[in-house]
Amino acid sequence: MPALVLLGAQWGDEGKGKATDLLGGSVDYVVRYQGGNNAGHTVVVGDQKYALHLLPSGILSPDCVPVIGNGVVVDPSVLLSELSGLNERGVDTSKLLISGNAHIITPYNVTVDKVGERFLGKRKIGTTGRGIGPTYADKINRTGIRVQDLYDESILKQKVEAALEQKNQLLTKVFNRRAIEAEQIVEQLLEHGENIKSYVADTTLILNDALDEDKVVLFEGGQGTLLDVDHGTYPFVTSSNPTAGGACTGTGVGPTKISRVIGILKAYTTRVGAGPFPTELFDDDGEALRTIGGERGVTTGRDRRCGWFDAPIARYATRVNGLTDFFLTKLDVLTGWEQIPVCVAYEIDGKRVEELPYNQTDFHHAKPVYEMLPGWSEDITKAKTFEDLPKNAQGYVKALEEMSGAPISAIGVGPGRDETIEINSFI
Repeated sequence: MPALVLLGAQWGDEGKGKATDLLGGSVDYVVRYQGGNNAGHTVVVGDQKYALHLLPSGILSPDCVPVIGNGVVVDPSVLLSELSGLNERGVDTSKLLISGNAHIITPYNVTVDKVGERFLGKRKIGTTGRGIGPTYADKINRTGIRVQDLYDESILKQKVEAALEQKNQLLTKVFNRRAIEAEQIVEQLLEHGENIKSYVADTTLILNDALDEDKVVLFEGGQGTLLDVDHGTYPFVTSSNPTAGGACTGTGVGPTKISRVIGILKAYTTRVGAGPFPTELFDDDGEALRTIGGERGVTTGRDRRCGWFDAPIARYATRVNGLTDFFLTKLDVLTGWEQIPVCVAYEIDGKRVEELPYNQTDFHHAKPVYEMLPGWSEDITKAKTFEDLPKNAQGYVKALEEMSGAPISAIGVGPGRDETIEINSFI
């Protein structure tokens, strides 16, 4: 059964949109399985650049059905705005499907997120302030609003009123904010429900039927492995499971139907928000990576923290996701360095550690152990095959592959859709 999972193997922003778009013409369905509009993908098609926040990247492929799975949290106003923007640019969005079991980000979730972060002050997590975490918290607390609730006014009103009984206590007595009126929220959500009704479906049934008919389904994760709420650098993580297991719970497709798991790996490392980052650079090299790589968050607009490639992180991603392949992106950004440091291990309390430490305190104090690899100065953006790359660029890719524990099957040598070297076909 041709089901593939495509996910970030670092802290997100690895170039998943480019990878998904590359496969979009070969797959029948592209499915977002977790996260919300806190995950951004940039896709370049010809001279057009598209910034997607909630929609699956496959929406740019005319023959592909884009799906928002039950594991995603949906802000209807953001969704409708994104759809409108694509329609204005001539993109057909009529095939979109949204799971009726996906949870809704309500205005009060956004409010709680923003005031909660401000309340934490120096201890803040660095969320995007878009209500993602509070919505997932409501889901686990069984006080959430699902897409299907938008079509039963009585149930919706009961759920909103119950949620606000608790939220208003928090807002007024802890955060010194005004209470939120349930009636206004219900009215707004009912209107959103009518506007997205044509897209809502039983996506679990549709996807399983598609796989039974030998259709190709690509599951697209947001964020990255090290931001996974269970397997990431907790508490500096997202509120869902971007790792491969999340594709099953976030869509209702069983693990036995997944045939390949592809990790997207940037040729260096970036991170947005707070949290440990052993290879982070604070010098001219870090600024050069940021400038040349255009390292600014698609959704947040924040500058990304930049550092050298971290092999223990890549090995960890291989292990917890069961990766079968890597897609290495942004190799072209490293052009021009005489030598390129690669983190091969950490030093923690004077000891060399080869793997990602499970202990949070140890990881916070980890110092990178670098191995220097020879760089290259030739322009690689026109390369079509691996052999077209300069010898030192080939050597860099081979070294990363050996350190990471899974074959590198594709290499991004530029931002464009056609600026990719495909070594082994993913399908």
